Amino acid sequence: MNLRRLMAVMVKEVRQMRRDRITLAMIVGIPVMQLLLFGYAINTNLRDLSAGIADQARTSASRALVMDIVATGVVTPVQDAATPQALVEAMRRGEISIGIVIPPDYDRRRAEGREAVQIFVDGSDNAVQSAAAQLAQMPLDGSSRPLTARTISVVGFYNPQRRSAVNIVPGLIGVILTMTMVLFTGVAIVRERERGNMELLIATPVSSAELMIGKVLPYVAIGLVQTTVVLALGTWLFDVPLGGSLLHVYLAACLLIVANLTLGLLISTGAQSQFQAMQMTFFIFLPSILLSGFMFPFAGMPKIVQWIAEVLPLTHFLRLIRGIMLRGASLWELWPDVLALLAFTTVLMTAAILRFRKRLD
Repeated sequence: MNLRRLMAVMVKEVRQMRRDRITLAMIVGIPVMQLLLFGYAINTNLRDLSAGIADQARTSASRALVMDIVATGVVTPVQDAATPQALVEAMRRGEISIGIVIPPDYDRRRAEGREAVQIFVDGSDNAVQSAAAQLAQMPLDGSSRPLTARTISVVGFYNPQRRSAVNIVPGLIGVILTMTMVLFTGVAIVRERERGNMELLIATPVSSAELMIGKVLPYVAIGLVQTTVVLALGTWLFDVPLGGSLLHVYLAACLLIVANLTLGLLISTGAQSQFQAMQMTFFIFLPSILLSGFMFPFAGMPKIVQWIAEVLPLTHFLRLIRGIMLRGASLWELWPDVLALLAFTTVLMTAAILRFRKRLD
């Protein structure tokens, strides 16, 4: 062991890392990102869940109950409904997470100690069910005791058994597609450059748009194969239900696949090597899996973090896939998330094409 040669190799590695801005950013960026995400953004205590209220009693006592429920901070009223059925429909479309039903004879039921209030819960997210159970245990209606002990019942929809696999397996489709699709195309342009093929492509009449789209399309088929594998195993091994249309599941998967592929292409145009492309992919994947609502409840995050999460394709896909598979909603009923993925794809594909053209000049 020659210490001089060893020191020379160590100095060379340090200098190389100092020149590699991506690696240098990861040395500091990953600990900072982890600290901020887990210390500030991740919160398992849900607040401000979107709620619909069907107050059929319309009495001073029922209004006082609604005010007490809102005062807990667990729910935020976003809809008034005339009937319980209207709440169920709104929940199926993903417009609310919790429905509160107060029957016309609420005062008499409460006086007799019978069930007087029902809380409908969107069971496609287990965290929402836990929040509803906590809400039912809070002192309400001016009482020092939890109202649920006397008059409240919690009704879970779409996953009443609270099986974790029902919630996780649909989300895994999005996680796998995000990880693989971004990585595949993230190294696409860089690989052409490292192998010396870029000069040949420049000499051909292939335009930037044709090159980008041509690199994206083959991976769409690969993404659909991965979707099929997860769906088949999830149904066979974990008995995950398919409440909606299988066609809509594949259409939602296509939206995420294309969005992730365009993101990978944009990364590829900015990376200098395949290793850098993989590093940049990791920067995208970590916030996606933590902020999208796959691992931690979306509603528990601060508003500013929720705004950041809205930029991530996985956030919108999770709403789509859980809405279709678990709640039986159609793709068209979830149109805000469809439009978000289409807009994301359009913007990033345009940016990738323009950026690639500039690098060729």
